[in-house]
Amino acid sequence: MAELTALTLEDFDATVASPDDPIVVDFWAPWCGSCRLLMPTVTTLATELDGELRFAKVDVDASPELAERLGVMSVPTLVLYKSGVEVTRIAGVKGKAALLQILRSHL
Repeated sequence: MAELTALTLEDFDATVASPDDPIVVDFWAPWCGSCRLLMPTVTTLATELDGELRFAKVDVDASPELAERLGVMSVPTLVLYKSGVEVTRIAGVKGKAALLQILRSHL
């Protein structure tokens, strides 16, 4: 299974703005049960979509300024970016098939 890159306020903009593959950022918190429930699905998708999409995560407790700046109001929230531009946002827990459909429809 793939390991998601942890992003912080310092490296978020440069990483997301990269013109390479689109990137899905998982905004989560260690205390969030729904986040822990979603993480295996996100990790599986990261493995299956390797080369098509990059995946990263942001701990909103460790980077509250970043979550606030981006308007992340609840966790878990997945955000798909292409060249630094938000393409779609998925709040809450969804199954693997639903996430795959949503992400692929925006590529």
